[in-house]
Amino acid sequence: MEFMRDPSDRLLRLLSLLQTPREWPGPELADRLGVTPRTIRRDVERLRRLGYPVHAAQGNIGGYRLTSGTAMPPLLLDDDEAIAVAVGLGTAATAAIDGVEEASLRALAKLEQVLPSRLRHRVTALSEAAVVLPRPDGPAAQAADLASLAAACAAREKVRFAYAKPHSEPTRRLVEPHRLVVVERLWYLVAYDEDRAAWRSFRADRISEVHRTGVRVPARELPGGVDTRTWVTRAMPPRDVRARLLLHVPFDRAASQVPAWQGTLEPVDDTSCLLHTAPDSPRYLAHRITLLPVPYTLLDPPELAAHLRTIAEQAAHAVRHH
Repeated sequence: MEFMRDPSDRLLRLLSLLQTPREWPGPELADRLGVTPRTIRRDVERLRRLGYPVHAAQGNIGGYRLTSGTAMPPLLLDDDEAIAVAVGLGTAATAAIDGVEEASLRALAKLEQVLPSRLRHRVTALSEAAVVLPRPDGPAAQAADLASLAAACAAREKVRFAYAKPHSEPTRRLVEPHRLVVVERLWYLVAYDEDRAAWRSFRADRISEVHRTGVRVPARELPGGVDTRTWVTRAMPPRDVRARLLLHVPFDRAASQVPAWQGTLEPVDDTSCLLHTAPDSPRYLAHRITLLPVPYTLLDPPELAAHLRTIAEQAAHAVRHH
């Protein structure tokens, strides 16, 4: 007896099951939907006509799963998945990747158009609660280059590219890519450099003219038995600039309003306290300081004053031309 008589509801439920990354035996799908295996076979054919690439495994029991196709059909997202995608698209414009901002905004507009009001409120609340930090210094990585490098990492395929260090001419590199990793808001490619016979980390925003060679190589392991992020972090120059700020509010008020990631507080008197910030690069630290929700005075280091002045001038310019 078929319990899901509405074909549209049944197709949506079947599609939702097939989108999970596993293979579903026909009898199990039939049991889940309260229909016969024959009905499952008919529904699978309907999904294929709609453009969903459903693969059927051979055998007595058989099994079904979604595979990649020539075009991307509509996806079904549950509430939590839809919220995660919406929030992620909303913050993508601040990611250190060139070429994704406009596409992210278009995708977000399409998603928000069909979001139920209950989910739209949750997305708004999460977005307002999130602190989106500014882009790092320098240019952003190109989305197309990152995609090519990621594919080469997955295939263990050698790549050639041009690499431009500051104040020097670009050099050509032939590497065995290992992994892409984000460290301190910058993308890095960790790879074995064949010309130098050594492991190297390359900032992705300095990579251009990526060419996949088609030559595959056995996987290499990083020296020292460390993970990729740790390896990149150890090779980076220290970013240990700290600031000392006088906050013009009592210690108790600052403790309740200043986020812990800003640094540590120290009482001074009944009307003020000190903030010792966590270390960071000068420019990024200046942006963090502007997020403080209380009045403050910069005590040191002096080099941050220029960065704060630049931020203030940019904000004032934006207000004047609003």
